[in-house]
Amino acid sequence: MSAHENPLLEDCLLEIGCEELPAREQLPIRDAAAEQIARLLDEAGLDYGQITAYVTPRRLALWIRDVALHSRPRESIRRGPPVERARDASGKVTPAAAGFARSCGVPFEDLHTLDTEKGPVLAWREIEAARSSYSLLPEIASQTIAALPLRKRMRWGSRQDSFLRPVRWLLLRQGQQVLDWQAFGLQAGGESFGHRVHHPAAIPIERISEYAAALMHGQVMADFALRRSHIASKISALAEDLRAKPLLPPALLDEITGLNEWPVILMGSFAEDYLRIPEEVLITVMMQHQRYVPLRGENGQLLAQYLFAANLQSQDAQAVIHGNNRVLRARLADAAFFWDQDRQKSLAERRPELQHVLFQEGLGSIYDKTLRLQKLVRALSPLCQASANDLERAAALCKSDLLSGVVGEFPELQGIMGGHYARHDGEKPDVAAAIAQHYLPNGREDDTPQSRAGQCLAIADKLDTLCGFFAIGQVPSGDRDPFALRRAALGVLRIILDAGLTLHLDAAVALTLEALDRNIVKDPTALSIAVLDFFQDRMRVYFKEEGFRGDQINAVLSRQPHQVLDARQRLEALATFFAEHPSAEALAALIKRINNLLRKEHREVTGEPDPQRFEEPAERQLWAHWQAMAESVHTHLRQGQYASALDLLAGLRPSVDQFFDQVMVMAENPEIRQNRLALLSRLQDSFLGIADFAQIQGS
Repeated sequence: MSAHENPLLEDCLLEIGCEELPAREQLPIRDAAAEQIARLLDEAGLDYGQITAYVTPRRLALWIRDVALHSRPRESIRRGPPVERARDASGKVTPAAAGFARSCGVPFEDLHTLDTEKGPVLAWREIEAARSSYSLLPEIASQTIAALPLRKRMRWGSRQDSFLRPVRWLLLRQGQQVLDWQAFGLQAGGESFGHRVHHPAAIPIERISEYAAALMHGQVMADFALRRSHIASKISALAEDLRAKPLLPPALLDEITGLNEWPVILMGSFAEDYLRIPEEVLITVMMQHQRYVPLRGENGQLLAQYLFAANLQSQDAQAVIHGNNRVLRARLADAAFFWDQDRQKSLAERRPELQHVLFQEGLGSIYDKTLRLQKLVRALSPLCQASANDLERAAALCKSDLLSGVVGEFPELQGIMGGHYARHDGEKPDVAAAIAQHYLPNGREDDTPQSRAGQCLAIADKLDTLCGFFAIGQVPSGDRDPFALRRAALGVLRIILDAGLTLHLDAAVALTLEALDRNIVKDPTALSIAVLDFFQDRMRVYFKEEGFRGDQINAVLSRQPHQVLDARQRLEALATFFAEHPSAEALAALIKRINNLLRKEHREVTGEPDPQRFEEPAERQLWAHWQAMAESVHTHLRQGQYASALDLLAGLRPSVDQFFDQVMVMAENPEIRQNRLALLSRLQDSFLGIADFAQIQGS
């Protein structure tokens, strides 16, 4: 029954109005606000219906449907001393029991007995009276705002309370009742406010359910998803009129949505001469610095037009367009100047200057890093199937663009600009590609390098950073990772997996440590173990995010953990086997039984079983069954055909079942016992070629 039908239910509306909220923080605080108020309403015992959260640059609002006018009466039980200690030997009430009764505010005779796991105890049942939602909601509102995960709070005026931006108004209503809520030096009212320019006056909310519609009349699109959809459709329609494709990734669309309460899409332009600048520069200036939407023409080239959202319906749209064009023109003029100046000096000529640029205290200059990279990529080149000479040249030049004007102005283009300068300098295509790609991937959404040289140089660069920082003791701890080493490790893993490289991490880490200064690497063995453990932790996280079970990940990584591609292939085969094979769980239980028996034998079981020592038909049958398939199983394992190997091994289950039913493995005769354990050990070895089944939990 809704609030419209039940007089004991009324909708609630909470709004906090403020100066412009950072676009990137709006969705997190909107979602957190809905979660927090739901939790607090539950804790207060207030029944409620659906929660709708709104966020715009100047407001955060929550519409909670069907909030009960009173909280549920709640029963609480207070436990006292054990009943056996309530009276002494003479039957007199003990001080402990009398004290408990006083604390409950009742005579001893009114206490109850409660049965617990430790025996009966004295108890008192209290019924908390229902409380008015009008009295509960103001505190719930304050706690909701205080619990928001704000990255950086600010204070204004002389007040001590803080928020993401200065708060200008508060609204808290239940039904038609304005609730007594005070925060940030303000008293909550029952009205909202419209667009800063178009409708700065107060907006009365006749009914809470009409909140979004009322704001729409005040030229504010309160619903983030509706505003986002509106912007996307307008941009798409305008781009289609121009026969162009807008470059509008989801993150940019979210940011534009977070910057506008009343978005109006307009088209700007710039001089076509600026199209001679590398398009990555143009896109960076437009997207990241101005939040504009670049346009790509039918020929795949950028157009000298762009789209942008204005946060108002101007009477003179051309003036708004002209202002944006002027700002963009200034940024592009700077970029063009740097682009022209940078090409007057080659990357090779810039390289010696890197000796004066510190990479990290204890790890030398960036020039020193390029020397290490040259040595490392030459060693890694056969493993990555790339030209050692091209890689060494790319490693020497890959950091030189850090001294260029464009990268100085736009640091996010490091590497990318190096690729452009290398092509201008006449370097080989593979060298230029490796330089351009060697920072990839920078984040989870970035692509990995596409060329073999780029993959090898990117892996080397990240390994050098990881091992170097570990060597000087700068290891991530908890949430702290100031040098983004987790991102570097994840980048190495992604490159290996995306490129299908059969690179062994232990060998790659060993080569990296060899390239480091011997004065830094005090204990190579301990350092290698620490770095490889760090990689294993990243692999666990990455594979779990891909949807694999934690126990299966551990089972796989406990066997051959340093060949990343092979580990993924074994994990995929194992996951499919347990998802699709009807006897997988039973077979895993049998393998665990084998493991337990072999563990009980306090010495290593070695050698092949002797068929002449088999006494029971069941052990002869299992041996014959294994002999018939052993060669095929080993071939599948060598070739990485793990699914096929598991299918074959699953066929052993009837023979293994019969073996355990009819054969006493731990026979008193040590020779017979060893022979039977040797048979089981051969089976165990094959399963261990894929995973340690002992670590797999039942479904």
